[in-house]
This record gives sequence, structure tokens and C-alpha cells, in this order.
Amino acid sequence: MADAASGLRAAAQALEDLSDTPRLDAELLMAHALGITREALLLDLPCLPEPDGFATLLERRIAREPVAHIIGEKEFWGLSFRVSGDVLIPRPDSELLIEAAVRIGAQRPPAQILDLGTGSGALLLSALSEFPDARGVGVDASAAALGVAHSNADHLGLSNRVQFQLLDWTEPGWQDPLPAPFDLILANPPYVSTAAELSAEVQEFEPHEALFAGPEGLDDYRILLPGLGNLLGPDGHILLEIGYDQADKLSQLAESHGFLAECLQDLGGNDRLLILTLASG
Repeated sequence: MADAASGLRAAAQALEDLSDTPRLDAELLMAHALGITREALLLDLPCLPEPDGFATLLERRIAREPVAHIIGEKEFWGLSFRVSGDVLIPRPDSELLIEAAVRIGAQRPPAQILDLGTGSGALLLSALSEFPDARGVGVDASAAALGVAHSNADHLGLSNRVQFQLLDWTEPGWQDPLPAPFDLILANPPYVSTAAELSAEVQEFEPHEALFAGPEGLDDYRILLPGLGNLLGPDGHILLEIGYDQADKLSQLAESHGFLAECLQDLGGNDRLLILTLASG
């Protein structure tokens, strides 16, 4: 029987041309096949055999299926989130929203948090983990996505502080059931142009309804921004994830609806986050 160390080397080589992190991918798949953590794998690697089923997992990754879908989870903000093909896989760049929320809430922690397009619940549940006295509401138009979010809330022990609502912001009156006002609104709506060329991992395996928003990627922002002021408390903040080339247009749009806008960049230096406050606040 092959040993795990040899299997990892061969797997990383096989993934070299299709992944930016071939060794990490191989380690996560190997740990999953063994039923142990990646840390335990690395600690005991010299003693471990290559497990049955690892080759099948590797074949799925070579076919461009995301590692998070293969193993069923993804780490975000130091927490483990269950994922499926019904939700977007949480991205490291989105942690910028939580960093900003923690900074903003350092002096005045939010009591009520709203997450628009909650998906797996990663943003909302990460924020609630930082603000132990806060309660949250997560909104999504997908019942399947909300099922994943519920599972993550249970898994993280946060179910008693969160509720999820099946609401579609393209429908009239979608805001009516929400317990406004909110001190903090998080939003990572679809913002990818329908003309964009995406990797096979994203194009073939992640939900298109959570990605695409018209030719400019702005359709959902245009729907959301006019009504967000009605949901926000007078001293509240909206943290809006955006595409790298959307800051100017969205800042102008937000200002036309009564907001002040500040843009922050991600670790790659790309525009990634708009912080909105009420201009009259």
C-alpha cells in the first residue's frame, strides 16, 4: 500500500497546472479521506498510509470541482462552514467585511445585524461570533441556501441569536417582514457581469443566481440601494462587497440615495468594500 507522503507528492504534482495551491488542496483531500484534521495529517504524515478513496477525491479535483465542495466545508474567519453547490464558497477577500465590522463596532457594538444574500451564513455568523450580545437576520431568495445557513448556525452554536428569512429583494414589499432598524447591514449580493469569464471551478460548480447581476454586474445594487436607508438605524453602517471596478459607479449611486460612501481595498489592492452611512446621520 502506498504511503500518504508519497500520495501527497504525486497529488500536488497532478494539481500543479490547475490550482494556485496544489499542495494545500492535496493535504485537505487527504485529511478528509482519512477522517482527520489537516494538522493531524501533517503531524503524523510519516506513519500514515494513503487511504482508500483518496484517488477518487483527487480525480474530482482534477475535474475542477472545488475542494470545499469535495470535503463539504470551508474555513472563514477562523470558523468552519459547511458548504454545498447551493451557496457560494466563502472567499478570503470577504473577511474584509468582518474586519471592518469589528473596527466599527469596537466602541459601539451593533445590537441588530442584517445580512442580505446570506448564502452559507458565513458573514452573519462570523459577525455574531465577534459581537456576543448581537442578534442577526439572514435573508436569501434560495430555500436550499437557507438550509445550509441553518446548518451552520446549529454547528457553531449560534441558532439562538439568528433567524433566517426566505425573501427575494426583486419582489415588492420584501423588506416588510424585517425587524428594522439595523445597526449593521452586511451585503454580498451578486455583482459579476454576465460577460465575465470565470474559472471552471466557479462557472461549473457555483450557483449562477448568486454570481451574476446583469451586463455591468450592478443590477442587484440598483434594486437594493434605494431601500436600504429604510432598514438602517441613524448611526448604522452598511458594508457592501463590490467588484474591483465598481467603486466609482456604486459610490455615486449610493450618494444619490442619501449615503456617504468610503471605499476600502482588499489584500490584492483591489476595491472590495463600500462602507455606507446615512448622509443626514
